[in-house]
Amino acid sequence: MDGVLVDSEDYWHVAEREEILPRVLADGSPTPELDEVTGMYYGEIYDYLAEHYEVTVDKAEFMALYEETAKSIYGDQVELLAGARAFVDALRDAGVSVALVSSSPRDWIEVVLDRFDLAFDLIAPAEEFDGPGKPEPGLYEEAIRDMGGTVDRAVAIEDSENGVLAAARSGAYTIAVRDDHNADTDLSAADLVVDRDDPEALFAAVRHRVDRTSLRE
Repeated sequence: MDGVLVDSEDYWHVAEREEILPRVLADGSPTPELDEVTGMYYGEIYDYLAEHYEVTVDKAEFMALYEETAKSIYGDQVELLAGARAFVDALRDAGVSVALVSSSPRDWIEVVLDRFDLAFDLIAPAEEFDGPGKPEPGLYEEAIRDMGGTVDRAVAIEDSENGVLAAARSGAYTIAVRDDHNADTDLSAADLVVDRDDPEALFAAVRHRVDRTSLRE
């Protein structure tokens, strides 16, 4: 969802850099690169920070801070990225099942789906998965199983380093979307990198992969 359907990464990056991280890390502590945590479930972001940096708040306070920030970002600030609605609708109209596999919790996802009237065949939030989230592959593996699919026929679309790693490690054909917010992000684990300014190329890449797997049946 974040950075693929809506422009939330632009807002999260500002909030994390200017508000959240300064409030939860000790004064003078090194600050992580945002690519280290982008794409991760926010509960696991705390665990990562606590392991690698000096954190000054408990997990409950940290998560409450994220939840408060999310209300503003998803309820008021985000907009659909160009071509996102048409992309999802075109795939579903073509008979391709589409899942939303996200590190955002279900209530944040539902705000976005309700605001923009989007529909998916499966919603798979990391908070409902019994195992580690992105960059580990389990969330994708379970979503593929729940869709009744197989990994050799799955296509994943991601924009963060952690998301790309999770999708690639699951064995899904992984397409990374390059945009201003991730201009310097390492997306090398993806099978293909597509520019956000060319949504038709993204759709064509997915359909080409779907058609190839269908021909092998």
